[in-house]
Amino acid sequence: VQLQASGGGLVQAGVSLRLSCAASGRTYIIYRMGWFRQAPGKEREFVAAITWSGGRTSYTDSVKGRFTISRDNAKNTVFLEMSSLKPEDTAVYYCAASRSALRAGSPQINGMEYWGKGTQVTVSS
Repeated sequence: VQLQASGGGLVQAGVSLRLSCAASGRTYIIYRMGWFRQAPGKEREFVAAITWSGGRTSYTDSVKGRFTISRDNAKNTVFLEMSSLKPEDTAVYYCAASRSALRAGSPQINGMEYWGKGTQVTVSS
């Protein structure tokens, strides 16, 4: 599975931005996909995830109500719609895919075997 993320950029606080992640290759093995981000000097953190067939979503608390993850199965693409962006959302955003379901209580990064190259999102105040 290959993942290609796009849509990042430099924006002002308060605006919206949509990231896309196109999957190719053996996409039929994907069970769930997610977005993660990494700010300078910080660890990579979970942002949002979605199951490929059922569309069940999960978000980290800091983005609930502002970010929306969705998928287009026909195009093998996952989107992250980000609104009301804040400077603290500045990071490199990565999409990832897993073949397996997430075990209850486990961090979303578990099982994420496939990663795309990141796309930079910079939010100025």
